[in-house]
Amino acid sequence: MNRHATRRTLLGAAAAAAGAGALPLTSAETATAATGTGARGTGARGTGARGRRSPYAAPLVDNRFWTSYTDWRCGERAGTRPVGGRRPGLVIAAPAGRTEYTDPHTGRTSAWEYATWTSPVHRSSVPATEAIASWNADTPAGTWIETELRGRYSDGALTPWFTMGRWAAGDGDIRRTSTDGQSDGRATVWTDTLAVDDPASGLRLESYRLRIRLFRTPGTRLTPTVRRLGAMASDIPDRFGVPESLPSVSRELQVPRYSQNTHIGRYPEYDNGGEAWCSPTSSQMIIEYWGRRPTAEDLAWVNPEFDDPQVCHAARFTYDYQYEGCGNWPFNAAYAASYRDMSAVVTRLHTLSDVETLIRAGIPVITSQSFLEEELTGAGYGTAGHLMTVIGFTKTGDVIANDPASPGNDAVRRVYRRAEWEQIWLRTKRYDANGKVRSGTGGVCYVFWPAFPSPAQRHALATVGIR
Repeated sequence: MNRHATRRTLLGAAAAAAGAGALPLTSAETATAATGTGARGTGARGTGARGRRSPYAAPLVDNRFWTSYTDWRCGERAGTRPVGGRRPGLVIAAPAGRTEYTDPHTGRTSAWEYATWTSPVHRSSVPATEAIASWNADTPAGTWIETELRGRYSDGALTPWFTMGRWAAGDGDIRRTSTDGQSDGRATVWTDTLAVDDPASGLRLESYRLRIRLFRTPGTRLTPTVRRLGAMASDIPDRFGVPESLPSVSRELQVPRYSQNTHIGRYPEYDNGGEAWCSPTSSQMIIEYWGRRPTAEDLAWVNPEFDDPQVCHAARFTYDYQYEGCGNWPFNAAYAASYRDMSAVVTRLHTLSDVETLIRAGIPVITSQSFLEEELTGAGYGTAGHLMTVIGFTKTGDVIANDPASPGNDAVRRVYRRAEWEQIWLRTKRYDANGKVRSGTGGVCYVFWPAFPSPAQRHALATVGIR
């Protein structure tokens, strides 16, 4: 379970300190709705009675990810170049400049060469109240990346460039970190989520650009390689409940089972140990389902007396030093994608029918939810924020989940009631034990899959808006 979940509470949140002032408009930002070329994610549609999709409902989620050689050619480049091949990417060609960065978590100041890529303007199919960026990149030692987002409001005003994460796969050069205190008085970054402060005002983000900075040690030919960059924009209505969807799939995927509670007290420097490691534990289960895992050399730092050292490894390398936790959503996706030929995104799905679409194709899903103990029969606990892995559905449509908040690996597999699961995962509002209104995630999930999926998997991903 994630003890830091309340740091991402969006409902009724006070505005953070003002961020940097707006930068001048670029030519692309003054152009009309340029979206670039290449694949574009479709928005998840609304549903009618009992969760069936309605062709007349407005979309609630928009995904846009840049991944192709054409995508990387279409952005504005300053020192970067696209590389082709079976899996295209973006690398440093010649540095655009040199800067110094003082790591707020070590106090160390280092010089870095950098280059940038800025996406075309993407006009979202969903005028959004929230946006979450995610990325897939290789960052060898001596390199790191920074992802930024700039939106345009429905009244035409621009946001500043908001930092959505400074990230490296390792922790020897910088400490991966989110950035607190970013707000323009109208929207605020809460760890990994840019949210409009007052959705009831009608203000929305209608379009955005992403900018990624690639850094390397000066005087070297090192480079990060960015494989995927994008964002999920959404406008999920306030809701305490959702209609129950109709079951359509009976299948269980054979996903490894790991308990976070096995690691209670281990490596407390990473969010006080395993009690809070639901996110990296879930991520590690799916990574290994796809046949990837850390090498013996990767795990050499872990106490050899500890079982399942790869879970400790996942906690260390998803840890957000500002958030002081392992539950940063994009950092978990980036960790998964640091393994060979893996892709990963953070998105929202609309119903369990979307999850069934992925399960049918052999793709498990990590979901984020909050609940009181009595709201999820059989869990035996309540939580302000917890990640679990959906690995299948029973013949009656109930959810088969690998729940890391279990006493041991042999107890991780659980079966939870379908209607209860949909409520705790898809709602945006809930009551806590004291009767106070709190936020829910509104269907947030991680999806990890091979970089070269089967045709059935590619179709399933496209069906739920991921390309």
